[in-house]
Amino acid sequence: MTHQWTLTPITGTFGAELIGGRIGAPGFEAASLLSLVEEHLLLVLRDQHLTHAEQVEVARALGEPTPAHPVVPGHPDHPEILVLDGAAGGRNARWHTDVTFIPAPPAASVLVGDSFPVAGGDTMWADLRTAYDRLTPALQGAIDQLDAVHRISPLAYWGEPFDTALTLDIAQQLFDDAAKVPPVVHPVVRVHPSTGRKSLFVNPGFTSHIVGLSRIESDNLLRLLYEHSAQPEFQLRHRWRKGDVLIWDNRATAHYAVDDYGDTERKMRRVTIRGTKPVGPNGTESHIVSDPLVSVR
Repeated sequence: MTHQWTLTPITGTFGAELIGGRIGAPGFEAASLLSLVEEHLLLVLRDQHLTHAEQVEVARALGEPTPAHPVVPGHPDHPEILVLDGAAGGRNARWHTDVTFIPAPPAASVLVGDSFPVAGGDTMWADLRTAYDRLTPALQGAIDQLDAVHRISPLAYWGEPFDTALTLDIAQQLFDDAAKVPPVVHPVVRVHPSTGRKSLFVNPGFTSHIVGLSRIESDNLLRLLYEHSAQPEFQLRHRWRKGDVLIWDNRATAHYAVDDYGDTERKMRRVTIRGTKPVGPNGTESHIVSDPLVSVR
């Protein structure tokens, strides 16, 4: 970056806070910022106060912004921005990695908080790279060979249980649109395209089952990996402040929007950056699957 930025690690395994500079100001180096994202997996930038247009420009400096979401409409003036309003269905109290139900999920995300409670409404991230590294070699070797089916969960972005802020018509439309998105197969372990590091690439939000395993084997192996990944040693919890911008590597993390703020206003906006097809340690590449013997569970 430049001399004005100060970087401070947040946890013992991942995450860093950048303070003292302004994204997009003279001397701002997008390539260096992307490198820091890939190294630390999550960056917290304070006191940025980005407009909608500036947020899109930051994402564009890091890569190619995608449409807001494959199913949910984007902001009317900025189609790259997904607005997450807790009062209008924008809650997701479930661990997930963004949009893994497509063949090439986003590489990274840029999140801005516009309004949030004085207390509550935090966002948590899990370090799936260190979570993989801390598995025993025997288990690593086993899951390196496995693939899993991912599919969009109807209404998955609207809370657990489903958010009553949704009208029946909107819920039906979301359900119908989700049914048109075909399931995909991803490797259970992903090799990062830039760093070459391995990370877990399954999540409770969108992974339905592991290919080739029985229901008992698949459900319990996924449960083991989720419980392992959710240990405090692999977690970071962010308490929002005005002006915050968070950028994370979507290829090696999962996140969870804590739903503990009741009727208090909480509004976020997210832009995702186009990614590549995940590749596993054995060279398998993600793909759409139509064989019901593989895709249906």
